[in-house]
Amino acid sequence: MTKYLLKRLLHGVISIIFVVAIVMLLIYSLMDRDKIFSSDSAYSHQKNNAKIAYMYQKWEEYGYLDYVPYSDYMKSLMKSGDIDEATYKESVKLGKTAKQDKKIAKENAAKFKKYYESKGYTVERVDAITQRNRIADGGASLLFAYKNTPVTTRLFRYLTGIFKFDSVNTIEDIEGKRGLTFTWKDPAYGGDKFAPALMGNGTNHKYLIYVDNKFPFVHQNMLSLNLGLSYTVNQGVEITTTMTQSQGMTKSVMTTYPTGLQEESADDLHSAVYSAGSLVDNPINEARFTDNYTRVQLRRGGKSKLGYSFIIGIFDVIFAYLIGLPLGVLMARKKDKFIDKLGTVYIMFIIAIPSLAYIFLFKAIGGSLFHLPTQFDTKDEIWPMYILPIISLCLPAIAGLMKWMRRFMIDQMSADYVKFARSGGLSEKEIFSKHIMKNAAVPMCHDIPASVLGALTGAIITERVYGVPGVGDVLTQAIGKYDNGVIVGVTLFYAVLSVLALVLGDTLMSVVDPRISFSTKDR
Repeated sequence: MTKYLLKRLLHGVISIIFVVAIVMLLIYSLMDRDKIFSSDSAYSHQKNNAKIAYMYQKWEEYGYLDYVPYSDYMKSLMKSGDIDEATYKESVKLGKTAKQDKKIAKENAAKFKKYYESKGYTVERVDAITQRNRIADGGASLLFAYKNTPVTTRLFRYLTGIFKFDSVNTIEDIEGKRGLTFTWKDPAYGGDKFAPALMGNGTNHKYLIYVDNKFPFVHQNMLSLNLGLSYTVNQGVEITTTMTQSQGMTKSVMTTYPTGLQEESADDLHSAVYSAGSLVDNPINEARFTDNYTRVQLRRGGKSKLGYSFIIGIFDVIFAYLIGLPLGVLMARKKDKFIDKLGTVYIMFIIAIPSLAYIFLFKAIGGSLFHLPTQFDTKDEIWPMYILPIISLCLPAIAGLMKWMRRFMIDQMSADYVKFARSGGLSEKEIFSKHIMKNAAVPMCHDIPASVLGALTGAIITERVYGVPGVGDVLTQAIGKYDNGVIVGVTLFYAVLSVLALVLGDTLMSVVDPRISFSTKDR
């Protein structure tokens, strides 16, 4: 069994890499890269050479290419001592055209072109005069080099950078002595409450391990999952943070800052990360913080996107199995009778009607007849808001479980061992409970892990209709806004959950029925 699971996991990892590679190939090679600026307001406000420079900088951030401006090249020569500051200043003063360049600028521009072309880069110069009809009349020329990033290189960088470990050497320009500090009484609570914490200096996060009153109560920032940055859906924020960060109105509590100042604040000190120079000439920070770990997230009263999706999804799974399996058993026992026909009508109704149609139907009925909330409100969250989304997800899941449980049981009812049990004098009740239902339930167990993990992926249509701020809509937003980082990150997230679901499903089947073995024995 162990050998099989390891083999299955290995195949799963290969499949995940293959899926991510295909998505990257589609995004970065076949999609028009200009479309990523369709919702970028900063791009539309740029003019002249600044617009082209901004465009290539963003393409580099998005992983399309490696971009090197001529000015950066000259700056690197000055830092290495190859040229002095005066030469640097004269060299970067390019004219509107190459003919208008001064001698020293022309010579260094030629060296720049020769050097980067020898490394496989494409060197381009956009003269200001040639831009008049395309962008606007501008100043000096723009000289730069770029090289498209191969999919294999991009995939390697992405996969090797998924896990980030926060160590005392993460921050280069740290002030003070690098090291770790452990305390039994977290200063964020005033220093008089038992709350173990591990804090760092030189790390990106101030708190590496800490305890609070939120599940799972012990939290860590030492090892983080880096799925990439969002550039439009949640600009500048990591995808994992986008999905796990609390939402809704800010929530203020009594907070004790490192300086000893106590006040009602929404600042979450446990999220503090290093921000170079943030104490310099900043009275607000100086009154609260003793070092540059000043950038914090705000406490919010709502749940995260994953939290909302998982709560709705997990209750959907629980109710679906509690209702669907017994009804499927009842339909099988009452085959071709009224209850079986009624259940078949329900199953056919759910299958025949498009999901969007019956979701709106349930929404209308629940809102008008039972006065249930039909839209989520994270500002004023009440439990009845969950009822209609859970019902909308639960009813089709119940139909599917009814259908398959009935089918598996009917298949088992005609098996030879059932006829043998009847001939042995067992009652129909004993045959159903001890044999038929047990064997029919085995294949149903395989989908339980997938259903539970699937709750983390959200429900696109249901969440859109009821305004649930979950993860189901993240991928559709990313596709609509050409947010490539989110598309790749969410695809990886879904692929990992799918592989785990398959492996856990196989494991659960072998636990429920020990006769199932995934190992190959020599005959």
